[in-house]
Amino acid sequence: MRFIDANIFIYAVLKPKRELNEKELEIKNASKEIFKRVNAGEEVITTVVHLTEVANVLEDVANLSHAISFLKDILLKRNVIVEEVNNKDYMESVLLAEEKRVSINDALAYLLMKREGIEDIYTSDKHFENLNVRMVN
Repeated sequence: MRFIDANIFIYAVLKPKRELNEKELEIKNASKEIFKRVNAGEEVITTVVHLTEVANVLEDVANLSHAISFLKDILLKRNVIVEEVNNKDYMESVLLAEEKRVSINDALAYLLMKREGIEDIYTSDKHFENLNVRMVN
């Protein structure tokens, strides 16, 4: 099983308003392929916090209806495990983010991965290189 970061969902589903450069197009295409595998049943894990990131972007860039529809679809998939986050988890994430100089939500993903014995993450976020996890696509 792999952790799936919010940016994979965002790149996979959003239609850009401008032409993407070569690197952005590469990330978008890789994200769409990952999303296809998830839709085909590949098991992944994420957190409610990461899905909130997706919802916020979709609401802002698309609209509320699109965000609701997308999140309902994700939450109903049996192969997408969504972990809850408590205060202790988030505090540990804040401290790790400070130590490793990564975002708090990246630190949260890392801590969940370590707790669950997950080594691979679907992400386009280079900050994970600071956390010694395997970034795959």
